[in-house]
Amino acid sequence: MAIERVAPLVGQLSDPIREMLMRRLRELIGLAVIVFAGVVAAALMTWSVQDPSLSHATSRKIRNLIGWPGAIGSDLLMQILGLGTIMFVLPVAVWGWRLLTHRPFDREAVRIGCWILCAVLASGFASCWPHSMSWPLPTGLGGVVGDAIVRVPAVIFGPPGLLYRMCLGLLLGIGVIFTCAIAGGYGAREADPEDDVAIDDDEEAFEEDAAPGLFSLGFFLHAAISTKARIGRFLKALFSLAVGRNESARGHSFERTEPSLRGRASPPLVPKDEEEDDEEYEDEAEEEEEEEEEPAPRKRVAKTSSRRSSAFALPPIGVLTAPKASDRFTLSKDELEENSRSLEGVLQDFGVRGEIVKASPGPVVTLYELEPAPGIKSSRVIGLSDDIARSMSAVSARVAVVSGRNAIGIEPPNAKRETVYLRELLTSKEATGSTAKLPLCLGKTIGGEPVIVDLARMPHLLIAGTTGSGKSVGINTMILSLLYRLRPDQCRLIMVDPKMLELSVYDGIPHLLTPVVTDPKKAVVALKWAVREMEQRYKNMAKLGVRNIDGYNTRVAEAKAKGEELTRTVQTGFDKETGKAIYEEERLDLEPLPYIVIIVDEMADLMMVAGKDIEGAVQRLAQMARAAGLHVILATQRPSVDVITGTIKANFPTRISFQVTSKIDSRVLLGEMGAEQLLGQGDMLYMAGGGRISRVHGPFVSDEEVEKIVRHLKTQGVPEYLEAVTAEEETDEDGNAVFDNTSMGGGESDLFQQAVAIVKRDRKASTSYIQRRLQIGYNKAATLMERMEEAGIVGQANHAGKREILVPEEEGF
Repeated sequence: MAIERVAPLVGQLSDPIREMLMRRLRELIGLAVIVFAGVVAAALMTWSVQDPSLSHATSRKIRNLIGWPGAIGSDLLMQILGLGTIMFVLPVAVWGWRLLTHRPFDREAVRIGCWILCAVLASGFASCWPHSMSWPLPTGLGGVVGDAIVRVPAVIFGPPGLLYRMCLGLLLGIGVIFTCAIAGGYGAREADPEDDVAIDDDEEAFEEDAAPGLFSLGFFLHAAISTKARIGRFLKALFSLAVGRNESARGHSFERTEPSLRGRASPPLVPKDEEEDDEEYEDEAEEEEEEEEEPAPRKRVAKTSSRRSSAFALPPIGVLTAPKASDRFTLSKDELEENSRSLEGVLQDFGVRGEIVKASPGPVVTLYELEPAPGIKSSRVIGLSDDIARSMSAVSARVAVVSGRNAIGIEPPNAKRETVYLRELLTSKEATGSTAKLPLCLGKTIGGEPVIVDLARMPHLLIAGTTGSGKSVGINTMILSLLYRLRPDQCRLIMVDPKMLELSVYDGIPHLLTPVVTDPKKAVVALKWAVREMEQRYKNMAKLGVRNIDGYNTRVAEAKAKGEELTRTVQTGFDKETGKAIYEEERLDLEPLPYIVIIVDEMADLMMVAGKDIEGAVQRLAQMARAAGLHVILATQRPSVDVITGTIKANFPTRISFQVTSKIDSRVLLGEMGAEQLLGQGDMLYMAGGGRISRVHGPFVSDEEVEKIVRHLKTQGVPEYLEAVTAEEETDEDGNAVFDNTSMGGGESDLFQQAVAIVKRDRKASTSYIQRRLQIGYNKAATLMERMEEAGIVGQANHAGKREILVPEEEGF
């Protein structure tokens, strides 16, 4: 098409900007085509045979709405095609609508050919019917073309009769509908563009399964229902736009802003309703604005278009796999009773007396509640978990005390495992009716109830699990839970992926504050930036006198809605004559702040490279960041004491353990055994605040589904990165790096330079002094002293162990 011919003109631009320009050009051409069709339709509707035209000269005033061009053009069309002009205009309008809504429009030659054939057949169809005396033209209802079509068969079959006209009209009518459908872009197989992921499920199935030339009455029913649905969505979108501009308290209409940048406002973003997610989403209107010059030396890597968009479309729910009825597995009462009696017999074999009082079947395991006889210790029953699993021919069987009841839960796996899908969790009543600020869909309980938790109330999450336990899929479902509910102005993400495998797929989505961090050194810097951002947020909250991010955003939103200017009273000095304090009003230029979720996929790799810095930054965030809206999700494959230290455990009361290799790992993370008996593939133990542990079966989401959602989010805008998140700070005047280069893997050279700077400034040269200042081990400090001795910076140690400093204080090295 003509749109593709302008592609070389923008070939020098980046891919996101070029894509945005092509979309806007497509929309502009589509709008022009619709306007043209509307002008032709207006001229035809106001056509009058009395108006001056090429076949009729008169001095009468033109009554055509389009003037003399409309009078001449409509008269020519009516003379040639008659009422067939209706089918001349309709496909053109459909073309414009498809271009405007970014629908695929391929095989242009076929479409144009069918358009012309449709108008000709429609003229013949109209001429098959008799016209009344009030018809102003000497030809039939189909014009000259229609009369010719009717007369040509009459030469062969004789004068046309009623039956002849009815049969011919039926054939021509079928041909009109057939060609009109193909000309408008329906009824023939079309290309399946990757950016058209938001097509409704029923409509997508109709177009994919339709063969060339397909025609059926179901097409008209489908078109009518689709038209009604689109009109309803359009009206609802207008209503949501009006409501979204007045929304304030809950932070769902906050203007998106960068956490550390101030003074830049943005138009409100309008979310779609959750129940409309599987419908078609329209692309947002994007506008490029010139970037303001800032005095800071650092600049952003990429500009965002989603922040300046008029509407941000959340991912469609239709791209997720729907649960299948065949996957459901249920046990009858007789089977449950039989299993209960069999389990009682197994326990009797090991000398445990008791009764199974309740059986609760679930999607993966079935919970049997054992009420032990008096004198039976729960630890004795728990220790028999492996023997119970062996006796019941099960892979494993978790045994734990049921909190709040005189019962012990025994959880053997079902014969057939039911797959839990993310889609059924997102569409459940618990998810749609949740008021959580940062909702996470964890999965289903043993009884099959959805588990929806709020990360903002946790406020941080520690995850552990071996390879194949479902840990990576669980992290993906948590991320998708946030992406399905929150726009970039409500939640921003920092992803740390030292393995460079799991989270790299999300690179480029508008929610990211920085590209996915894969370098352990930059991961430390990102965590330190989060600490500084937390402190800056607390300062801003103190200026407004609020206690948390929700109160801060509510106060800022209310001030904007009322047109109020935020100020605070500050003391600027004292009056020289009276000695009284002088107060002035300070103007506060504040913007709403989004939540920031920091996701670290592999904690063990970071602890090996930068243990001290990581532990300190994580501890600071875990202790203080909740009220500031910063939340951390840490994940590791090796839940040992050197990775999950006591400091980290103390500040992460909420933990999730997938399957681990040993009882020790389970005790390190949860404080008790049981995680080693999980089944893997998303089976987890969820420990909420207070130490309450429950078993949850996590949902499954495939890599293809994740990629579709990421592609959709990338069409909504370009991420606006903050370079400061991963930019290393310069060394301070003490010669110590703000971030310890030794623990960050900065190398011996950087550490040696720091040691030299300390010796030159402080004029002290001893191994213990270097050890204390750089916070390193004694052996490394001694190695640095030997290097400085070899370089001629310090002399040899005397009998008292002191060294002479050979480099003057003002001399550089």
